[in-house]
Amino acid sequence: MNESGQTKIIKTKTIFHMDGDAFFVGVEMAKNPKLKGKPVVTGEERGIVSALSYEAKAIGIIRGMPIYRIKKDFPQVIVLPGDYQAYAHYSAMMFEIVRRYADEVEEYSIDECFADLTGLEPPLRMTYRQIAERIKKEISDELNLSVSIGLAPTKVLAKVASKWQKPNGLTVINMETIPVFLTKTPIGKIWGIGPKTAEFLQKRGIQTALDFINKDLAWVKYNLSRPYEEMWRELQGEYMSKIDSVPKTVYSSIQKTRTFYPPTNDPVFLLSQLSKNIEEACIKARHYHLVPKKVFFFLKSQNFKYYKCQLTLSGPTSAPEIIIPLAKAYLSEMHQAGIQYRTTGVTLGELISSEVSQGDLFGSDIKANKFELIHKQLDSLEEKFGKRVVYLASTQKALKKKGKGTDHDDLDRNLLFL
Repeated sequence: MNESGQTKIIKTKTIFHMDGDAFFVGVEMAKNPKLKGKPVVTGEERGIVSALSYEAKAIGIIRGMPIYRIKKDFPQVIVLPGDYQAYAHYSAMMFEIVRRYADEVEEYSIDECFADLTGLEPPLRMTYRQIAERIKKEISDELNLSVSIGLAPTKVLAKVASKWQKPNGLTVINMETIPVFLTKTPIGKIWGIGPKTAEFLQKRGIQTALDFINKDLAWVKYNLSRPYEEMWRELQGEYMSKIDSVPKTVYSSIQKTRTFYPPTNDPVFLLSQLSKNIEEACIKARHYHLVPKKVFFFLKSQNFKYYKCQLTLSGPTSAPEIIIPLAKAYLSEMHQAGIQYRTTGVTLGELISSEVSQGDLFGSDIKANKFELIHKQLDSLEEKFGKRVVYLASTQKALKKKGKGTDHDDLDRNLLFL
């Protein structure tokens, strides 16, 4: 019922959600079928496990585990560097297969997408389930990849369905079966509900998604913000979150991190690692013709505690010469004597197109524009002669003094963190 007490007629949709199964490792197995059925992890270039096969998970390996520990404690595991160009290529091919059947496709991440299948049964002469089965088969036959698919009246429910049976699953939730699925879904497993919100709800007796939708609308409005009201409606089958099939022109962030072993407290080495992160993040931003408005730096200690800072740039820029001095200035705020650090990272945030960004034409913006023109030439050199033809002096220590477990150079310019 709606707030006036009248029964609301809900027009149901059929929303498709596809999620790659251990996607990065799946691509590695597609490239080299001899890896199938073996414990495989990627992330050698980062020094930590970034993706793992189901076989690796079965023997106790988890994401984020140090690579040196994997090699020591699990010698049977195959450790690979990430091939991000291949992941982006397979991602594009996977989404193109979905577009053979649906016009409205939203690329949510490198291995996830939504699509609106509503009304496609008559023209395709297939049921919605048959359409999903056909997509799965073509991805398997043509790309040698496994995916899990969910069909449901809304995006939130479709996400519940796609994770219901993994790997290689296909689950359908309709209006009649919503309670069956939600009663078995912990509230913290719902897309969009983070740990703090889950804890807040659990303290109020809401343990499952069904408990949540059984609360009345007034309670939801009083205790939670508007996005959760839309989530509450979506979980009941009301289509609220629309498919966004328009290609993105603004991206949330580009991130670069480096994990090294042994950990260190040396501020000179840490600054050099940050400098390397910034250079590579800026290279990726320029590749996509993007510039950030904000920058986020962090150090992570040996006991996984974060020391971080965030700042807004005076003008959008992808010139590392502008950003690195800021990292140097703020490093003293993050760095603490006696703490051993194992990871450095930088995130370029609030990315906009470099073609539409407008500087204030004064001071640092003129300087940034000069550096960006120089980097266009340097990027062209790297395209011809390879990475690290030219690099900043502040990055030299990170390049020349790599310790055991320190990341290798990666090739992920074609992978955006959306």
